[in-house]
Amino acid sequence: MLKLNNVEVTYLNVILVLKGVSLEVKEESVVALLGANGAGKTTTLKAISGLLRTEEGEVTDGNIYFGDRRIDKLIPEEIVKTGIVQVIEGRRLFEHLTVEENLKVGAHLRHDRAAIKRDLERCYEYFPKLRALRHKESGYLSGGEQQMVVIGRALMAHPKLMLLDEPSLGLAPLMVKEIFNIVERINKEEKTSILLVEQNAMAALSIASYGYVMENGRVVLDGPAEKLKENEDVKEFYFGLSEIGKRKSYREVKHYKRRKRWLG
Repeated sequence: MLKLNNVEVTYLNVILVLKGVSLEVKEESVVALLGANGAGKTTTLKAISGLLRTEEGEVTDGNIYFGDRRIDKLIPEEIVKTGIVQVIEGRRLFEHLTVEENLKVGAHLRHDRAAIKRDLERCYEYFPKLRALRHKESGYLSGGEQQMVVIGRALMAHPKLMLLDEPSLGLAPLMVKEIFNIVERINKEEKTSILLVEQNAMAALSIASYGYVMENGRVVLDGPAEKLKENEDVKEFYFGLSEIGKRKSYREVKHYKRRKRWLG
């Protein structure tokens, strides 16, 4: 469904951020894109959705295909029309609008009013809390409720592929579990493919079928989610601390493992 081939991204014609990223998202699948802050995960999503252009960034090498159509040269509006919708990190809402008004914004490119009404009810089925809050201004919602709104708003666009950027950021563990359960339902029930950017590796891999690990603008590891969860290097990268209390990079972990084998 989605394929990135050796994609490079440069900002301001100077700063190279992505350095030959290749990945795939198959139809009706959930794919996790993991990595620490600054690894290039969000830039990867923006390269797909076309939002790089708003930040003076561009794809300077490689290509991106959605189905059989190349999309890395399209403007964001045209990419949305192909069926790709990004849920931006940080729960970006129109805070002065109500919950329901925010949800309806997601359907602004659609003209099928009866279907829009049905999809709005479907959103409330996924997010029952939002039904009770439908007339409340979005700026007064909790972080978890706002995350529900932005995912619901994306769902109103009827996407084929949803790009989710750090949906667990700043949320309590119980809310994270609820959000991920709903994302998994959306994938299975709506047949929506999902590319999920997360630092919460175990939560992401629990609902994904495949995963990629990024560091410094490159994919350094990929594989089926179940295998990644059991990979010792991934475990140490996300949960291990070095002797001085700093989290190791993935490359440091790999070097350490190799050195240990040599010394052994």
